Amino acid sequence: MIRWLTPPRLPKVKKYIQTYWYLEKSHDAESFKRPKLNPDPSAHLILCTPDQSYHYKVENEEQTGKGSHWLYPYSKTLELDHTQAVYSLGIKFKVGALYSLNHVDCSNQSHNTVKPLNFEIFDYPPLINVNMLLQAAKNEPDTCSDMLDELLLPLLSDCSEDKHSEITRRVMPLLAQTPINELGPILGCSQRTIERSFLRVTGFTLKQCQSMNKLEAMLEYLYQRKQSEIDWVEIAYQFGFSDQPHLIRYLKQHINVTPKSYAQQRSFTIDVYGGVIS
Repeated sequence: MIRWLTPPRLPKVKKYIQTYWYLEKSHDAESFKRPKLNPDPSAHLILCTPDQSYHYKVENEEQTGKGSHWLYPYSKTLELDHTQAVYSLGIKFKVGALYSLNHVDCSNQSHNTVKPLNFEIFDYPPLINVNMLLQAAKNEPDTCSDMLDELLLPLLSDCSEDKHSEITRRVMPLLAQTPINELGPILGCSQRTIERSFLRVTGFTLKQCQSMNKLEAMLEYLYQRKQSEIDWVEIAYQFGFSDQPHLIRYLKQHINVTPKSYAQQRSFTIDVYGGVIS
């Protein structure tokens, strides 16, 4: 498996894109065949060859297709089918970024859905060569990152900003460490204004987004530790839970497993493919 994760370089691209990532998994690779994705308030644009299948399952619903596609923000755990070879180049947008993009479906009804990519959103679709991008991703990550910057720049230069997207952009860096009820005085506007703007732009409440971000941080923390090193009482305290039962309820609600089951299975994508930064 080859994988990397890196931020864009151009400032205009960085405003809307969080990271680029690449995953290559051969058919015979020894790894978990059906890894899970934890809930994510960000949208992903996934580039792959037209013949490569994708398969996402949430609860009893399955979404399948072939080729490049959008993975819109999702509030539930997704199960992937990686029984076959996977060669995917991903673009992770910042939370709420799609709200500002013209020619892209940003409606909240798109949440928890997967849709084929329409290459016409780019100014010059004839120049988009997915095979070339994947080849660069495999052999020259820096070159691939530059190519993606160039590809996305025209699309992102045509974005529309308003007061709601501005408030949301100011909220996001604060959300990890600041209690929600303290955001108003910091940003100089009412709590109601913040809540309404954030929901309009992202499709999530502040509490929902904060909870998903906390979960991702917790999974990254657990990934770095062996099962014997995990102290759930300490983790509950570190991540702001009132007690261990509170943490247990939280994990069962968001990823459908108890802490003990998670530590034994380690079946999420970060556990299977790791957190790699080039």
